[in-house]
Amino acid sequence: MQQLMSPAIASTILFGLALAIFTRHRLIRNRAKKLRRNSELWSIGLYEGPDPVTLAPAIGITNPILTARDVTDAEARFVADPFMIMRDGQFHLFFEVLNDRRNTGEIGYARSRDLKSWEYVGIVLKERFHLSYPYVFEHEGEIYMIPECAKSNAVRLYRASSFPSRWEYVTSLISGKKRHSPLLDPSIVRHNGHWYLFSYARKLNNLHLFTSADLKGPWKEHPESPVVEASQSFARPGGRVVDHDGSIYRYAQDGLPRYGSKAWAFRITELTPESYREEPCPGGPVISEGSDPWRNAGMHTVDAHRMENGRWIAFVDGLEDTQLTLRNPG
Repeated sequence: MQQLMSPAIASTILFGLALAIFTRHRLIRNRAKKLRRNSELWSIGLYEGPDPVTLAPAIGITNPILTARDVTDAEARFVADPFMIMRDGQFHLFFEVLNDRRNTGEIGYARSRDLKSWEYVGIVLKERFHLSYPYVFEHEGEIYMIPECAKSNAVRLYRASSFPSRWEYVTSLISGKKRHSPLLDPSIVRHNGHWYLFSYARKLNNLHLFTSADLKGPWKEHPESPVVEASQSFARPGGRVVDHDGSIYRYAQDGLPRYGSKAWAFRITELTPESYREEPCPGGPVISEGSDPWRNAGMHTVDAHRMENGRWIAFVDGLEDTQLTLRNPG
């Protein structure tokens, strides 16, 4: 007579089968993730246009202007998230360098006098946690930077103690340990004597807004916040908040159909410590993927600046899918 298997043995076998299936699935997923990681490369380019929402590749510039191959002091997988500030007749560009050895973002720096020829100088800021999106700006004669550093559970403010190579931590503007905390891609602007800070909560796909009378705080959440809710396309900041002809514009990076596919512009029609209104800019995305290999899979950051002649330039980043480049070499 056949002996029945005991419940304990059956449970052990089922657990072993489930563990094997889970392990195999995880290995396949990790292999696919590694393949995708090695085939998707970000680099930095330059655009121009008559205003901050009508942009095209800059004439006379060979894009991309910076790639991972330009980085000499780290094993860079890619460069992305460009933010520029002008000082002493030079263009000073800060950006994320993804250190492949650490699998962690660090902040790199390059400079140029003519926008055509760029000199990579080196890594100027790194922490034990990931850094990206180095939003650099000037206030009262000091140069500040707010990089994304969500892994630190805060939005942190840095000051250039010796520009451009030395940066010191000043304070945390916003803190939060919950998974829903809005700590991604913090983007700041000063308007009518008040400071406003946009930041993104990934798990909720919400755009939050904070305000303060002083740069160093205290910061409080705006009564209209979150100003965009449950949107993978229009909530996440995608570059510098700019002023043009009396209007303020913000950029949003689109996460559909995939991360970093394009960026949209919104005109902020009302911004006070008590109220907020915005409207989408017509004409489609400001930047998006194109036929050029360096941006054949997407674009997601716009750092726009008005020049003395009235024209606008914008530092952008592009995503190359090298597998797509190999399939379409022309």
